[in-house]
This record gives sequence, structure tokens and C-alpha cells, in this order.
Amino acid sequence: MEQNGRSTALEQSGAVSLSEGMAELTARVTACRACQRLVQWREQVGLEKRRVFRDQEYWARPVPGFGDPGAGLLILGLAPAAHGANRTGRVFTGDRSGDWLFAALHRTGFANQPTSTHISDGLTLDGVYITAAVKCAPPDNKPLPQERDFCQPFLIAEMAQLTAVKAILCLGGFAWEQALKLAGSMGHKAGLKPRFGHAAEAEVGPFLLIGSYHPSQQNTFTGRLTEPMLDAVLNRARAYLAEPAVTSDSGGR
Repeated sequence: MEQNGRSTALEQSGAVSLSEGMAELTARVTACRACQRLVQWREQVGLEKRRVFRDQEYWARPVPGFGDPGAGLLILGLAPAAHGANRTGRVFTGDRSGDWLFAALHRTGFANQPTSTHISDGLTLDGVYITAAVKCAPPDNKPLPQERDFCQPFLIAEMAQLTAVKAILCLGGFAWEQALKLAGSMGHKAGLKPRFGHAAEAEVGPFLLIGSYHPSQQNTFTGRLTEPMLDAVLNRARAYLAEPAVTSDSGGR
């Protein structure tokens, strides 16, 4: 039933055909030029660069997801950082938010190393896949509603390929909202709309949504998000994934 829901959503999205896999989807994502404002911004940033990266060639394209295709945990962020993933071509790679996230993934056993500096640095993920709701870096890190909505079919298509996902860790309120829409596109609706908060949880169809404050510098510098807080939500996801499946004979989730 879960797979049927994903397949139906994928067909309706029109982002990719059912015969295509993750490699084909990645190619479509990285070639997208649909949102003129985002295209102009990501390419402008790639030309002007930040002084410390002036000798590097920026990716300056949409950034696909990254990780274990058999993941039980999906980590969902907002969008690529202008001088992070928009520079390196890999989600959460090359900026301070990524420094926090991958260090936590290493501490909790989801990553083979605590750093993520460039696309060929040897990082591998185990049991987790990371993506962003919006695939291009937006000005001021604020995508417009139409840009957000245009990218949603890509997220639906990614989810259709990630058939083992049971938990979604939402980094920030924007990601929480998009995860609820994602589940809804598959026919899974929450009763009362769950409110976002750090360590908030909501069971929506076959998925457990877990909220986390985004590991942005604003949150980490001010202490709104600490390393133990980030580790705790990742360990909660790991514990949930380790729970035995509940069969229909015992009432289901």
C-alpha cells in the first residue's frame, strides 16, 4: 500500500516516469532552469564567489539529494546554501550547517566521517538520505511560494525511489511543512495539523516526522540548537527505525 501511494504520487507529479530511477531523476534535477530568479541568483553567486573560495569553480546548479538509497531515515532541509552546496554540488557540504549536521551524523553512526568539505572527500552515509525541499540556492535563503511548489514534484519523485524510508527528520519549520505536504501527496493526512518544534513528533501514515531546529549559524551560535539536542533527535530516529514492524494483526501504527 505504501509503495502504491508513492507510485501514484510520482505519476501525478510528472517529475519523472516510473521507469526512471534515482540517476535519471538526479540528471533532471541538476538540469532544471525553470525558476528564472533562482537560476539568475545561483549563477551570479557562482561568478562573484566569496573571496575565500575565489580559486574554486562553483557548482551553481540545482543540488540533488545524497546518501544511502536504502535509507530508513530521510533528512529534509530547506535549500542549498549559496556558498555551501551551491559551491560544492552536494547537499549540506561546505558550510557551517553541514559541519554541524555531518559531525552529528558521525557521532550517531550514520556517517563514516565527521566532516563534509567537498564532493570527493570520501564521505558515505549509512541508513540516511539527505535532500532539500528546494533544490536551488535562493536569495536570502528564502524561496518564493511558487519556487517551493515547483520543486515539490522532485521531492515526491525522490521519495518514490526511497522505498525503505520510515522516518523524516525535518530541519526547520519550512521542512516540516514540506514533509506534511509530501505525506499528503501520498494520501497520508494527519488529523490535527502537527505543530513544529524541536523534538516534535507526528505519525503521518507510515512515516514518523521528527522536528529539529535547523543547524544554521543563527541557531548554533545562540545556543538554540546544541550538539546534544541534535544528537538526541538523530538517536530518536535510529531507535524508531530499530523498532520491530507492527503487523496488521496487532492493530498497526
